[in-house]
Amino acid sequence: MPKHLLRVSDLSAAELSRLVEASIAFKAAPGRASELLRGSSVTMYFSKPSTRTRISFQTAVHRLGGLPILCGPNELQLGRGETIEDSARVISRMSRAFVIRTFADSDVEAFARAATIPVINALTDGHHPCQAVADLMTLRERFGSLEGRTLTYVGAGNNVTHSLVEACALAGMNVRVATPSSLPASAEVIAQAKGLGGSGEIVVTNDVRAAVAGSDCVYTDTWLSMGDPPEEREERLRVLDAYRVTSALMALAKPTAVFMHCLPAHRGEEVTDEVADSRASVIFDQAENRLHTSLAILELLVGQ
Repeated sequence: MPKHLLRVSDLSAAELSRLVEASIAFKAAPGRASELLRGSSVTMYFSKPSTRTRISFQTAVHRLGGLPILCGPNELQLGRGETIEDSARVISRMSRAFVIRTFADSDVEAFARAATIPVINALTDGHHPCQAVADLMTLRERFGSLEGRTLTYVGAGNNVTHSLVEACALAGMNVRVATPSSLPASAEVIAQAKGLGGSGEIVVTNDVRAAVAGSDCVYTDTWLSMGDPPEEREERLRVLDAYRVTSALMALAKPTAVFMHCLPAHRGEEVTDEVADSRASVIFDQAENRLHTSLAILELLVGQ
């Protein structure tokens, strides 16, 4: 059976490290592995809007010599007139890999069980593994090493939080998750991450200031994600107001700390302009690195 990337914990610690190092190698030599997908296609299915994920994977497939086939809900019968499993069996006979950005994790899992090609989760309600790989690459570039570093996630628990916790655990990093009690990260994901065997510590708290103190990285995400009910907006803004990343909050982290955000950012909500545009901000490095990690992910999975 092919190896899939549905969540970060599908990788071993060695594979995650290999992905980060391969991503750095692709950044230095963009033409690397340019024949890997020659004469082949990669089907990409997006049922959510996308900027970084869509452009990075489409560009990556092209650089590897392949044809990216972009599809949306109105262009495939995926789960709509044809079972997810039957779609997986058909696409597996025509493409070398399948990249999917959708809502339910169960849909991606069903596709992967029936597929005979690698399946890459490009974002679901529960996980965003490709983003987490790019985040570790960015930190590796900035600090030279990952083990023992401390990343603090601030805001509402979500798919980005879950993938970061798993990635940090595998990389031997400390991770602190500061969320309101009403918007926590998944307790199941946290518990599973603690069982991954990494040397780092995982701390979950409501105390944002204590969590940020002494951190190497302060990370946040939009307070209202795709798929969240719009009617929750006002209540979320009220509950999360204390979790806004400001210069005062960043001052509690190490002087060398970086600010991270997976984008798009809602400036003035989860982060101020002053922080997003500061010298500590590496948000656009993260965005660029999505391309290099997409190349590395495809190389790892297709070239297995």
